[in-house]
This record gives sequence, C-alpha cells and structure tokens, in this order.
Amino acid sequence: MTITPSDPYPAYAELRGTGPVHRIDGPDGTPAWLVTRYADVRNAFADPRLSVDKSNALPGKYRGLSLPPALDANLLNLDPPDHTRLRALVTRAFTPGRIEGLAGPIRRTADTLLDPLVRRGRGELIADYATPLPITVICDLLGVPEDTRTDFKVWTDTMLTPAGPDEARAAIGAMLRFFAVLIASKRAVPGDDLTSALIAARDHDDRLSDDELTSLVFLILFAGYENVVHLIGNATLALLEQPELWQRLSADRAQLPAAVEELMRYDGPAPLAIRRFPTEDIEIGGVRIPAGETVLLALASANRDAARFDDPDRVDLDRTVGGHLALGHGIHYCLGAPLARLEVAIALEALFDRTPTLSLAVPRTELSWRNTIRTRGLNELPVKTG
Repeated sequence: MTITPSDPYPAYAELRGTGPVHRIDGPDGTPAWLVTRYADVRNAFADPRLSVDKSNALPGKYRGLSLPPALDANLLNLDPPDHTRLRALVTRAFTPGRIEGLAGPIRRTADTLLDPLVRRGRGELIADYATPLPITVICDLLGVPEDTRTDFKVWTDTMLTPAGPDEARAAIGAMLRFFAVLIASKRAVPGDDLTSALIAARDHDDRLSDDELTSLVFLILFAGYENVVHLIGNATLALLEQPELWQRLSADRAQLPAAVEELMRYDGPAPLAIRRFPTEDIEIGGVRIPAGETVLLALASANRDAARFDDPDRVDLDRTVGGHLALGHGIHYCLGAPLARLEVAIALEALFDRTPTLSLAVPRTELSWRNTIRTRGLNELPVKTG
C-alpha cells in the first residue's frame, strides 16, 4: 500500500481497518513495523522497552539519517537517564517566562511579514510567512545572528531531502561549522539567549558534553522552526477550505487555543514519531515484534482513529475528546510545545486581523506537498486577500 504525501489519510484508515501493526518498508528503505491505532501508539510512547537509542537496533536493520556525534547526541536519540538529565537542563533554560516574553515580538514579526501581502493583495504563505516567522522566533530565542538564518534553512532542507549523498554531507558539514562559530561566540560574549543559558549549564555545572551541547542547540533550532512551518501552513489551509470556521474563529478569539489543538490533531506536521527499537521481544496490538527491529508510531493515523475521535476526518471546533498525539506523549513529549502553540495562535490571529477575507489563489487540487513521509507540509500556499 502506498502512503501518498498529498493525502495519506485514506491509506492510514485502510491500515487501521486491516490490523493494528503492519510490516512495511520504512523511510530509509529498511523493514519496519508501523503502529497505526491510537491506543497502541499512545501506549507505545510510554513503554520503556521501546528505546530511541540507535545502539539498540539490530545491525543492518536500520540506516536512518546519518549525523556526526556533534549533532546526533540529542534528546531524540537518548533514553533515561541521559535523556532525563538533558531534558531537565533544557527545561530549566527554556522557561515559561522566556516563552511568554516572546508573544509581543512574535506578533510584531507576523505583522511585518504580512505587510507585503496586504499591500499586493496576494502572496505565497509558506515562503513569505509560515517559514520566516518561526525561523525568526527560534533564532531570536537562541541568539542566532540575522545574517546566517537563511543559510541554516537551506542546510536543513538539503539534509531532509538531499539530491544525493554529497549534498547531504556538505549541508551537515556546513551546519557543524555554523554551530561551532555560534557556540564559540556565545561563550566569549554571553547574551540573554537560550544558547548562552545552555553553555552556562555546560561550563559551570559540567553536566553537558560538547557533543550534547551542540546537538541540543541543533535540535532546538531545527525542530523549533521545521514543525511550526507546517503547523501554520496546514492549519491555515484547513481553515481556508472551510470559510465558516475561519469566520467563527475570527469573530471569537477565545476559541483559538482549543482550535489550535484540533487543527494539530487534524493535520499535524509529523506523520511519524521518531523510530524506536524494542530492547526485548514485545507485543503490540497482538503482534510480536522482535528485539532490535524498527518500530514506527504513525501519529497521523492515530490522530484520525475513529475509536478515539468521532468523525475524525472533520475539523470539529466543539470536539470534547482531546489527547491528540501530534506533539508526542510521555517523556518524549515535544519540549517546545508551549512555544509552538503560541506561534500558531498568533500567526492565525494576525491573519484574521490583517487579511480577514483571505482565500486560496489556486484550486485546492493544484497545491503540492513535500515528497516525504517524514514531514507533512505544503510546498507552497498561494493566497489572495479579496
């Protein structure tokens, strides 16, 4: 069965209907077990026997994305106790006060980015709005100089969808040099930013290795913009396809926080959670999975499971059952979830205020999606304001 990037949900529905766990070829071409039903996916998140540490994979059974140690020693690849230690350090630096203080700057950035769209009456929302907004926010948070931000986006896009191995290696090498310069500059002249706070944890408490420090900054920067780009794009498209919902939220902003949760459930940015490897033979949904094999948790499928959510293929702003898994669950729940929610809410609110009559500038069938099942996002979103 083919899971198409443009509309993966019918395939996921068929998979849920025929069984809870399926043997497939994973994104890297090696065999994997795909878990599709909500209850099984949620339980798997909390199962300590499912490791994210690649050393628990059987030799030759997993390839995945090859990163050097200085970028690979991050929270997505670590189990407790190292995961617990690093997450506590990041949480201590990534404070609610620091996030709350970003609301004003986020709105000002959103307004600035929307000015050309308002003047011209049309534009491309992914490149001109959904992408630069979270890049600006996360780079400001980390203290990344403005003149290097475009380069980082190019490198990460190349890393995710390279034209070939040489391009991927070049992008990874450029990122390594980028982070070395950033960390050295913040160590020499600390600022009021998250990178400086993490360096202080590394240098003063000696609780972060050099590789862990670099990997954490990389993960926060990469995940802090890549996922939010697609959250904003997918949410905006869902509302433009249903103008009555656009008008309802525009008229009643108090519904926006709940709407953001529903939009994340409906069309989240990550179809799959980070791969896992059983440390012993386990059973999921009645299916035996041997130790060391690759397990993929299908978030996009779980969030459309009718056993959990009534009428799951519809955006329901009055939905009372929550618990979507778009941001994960358990100890690997998205560290930046509060910031992501804030950015999406402000991005939508700015659109309601500045472009109240926004609509698609092309037929829905002409929109194209990124050709990967690692992320769920639009290549472009052409819009008009009248």
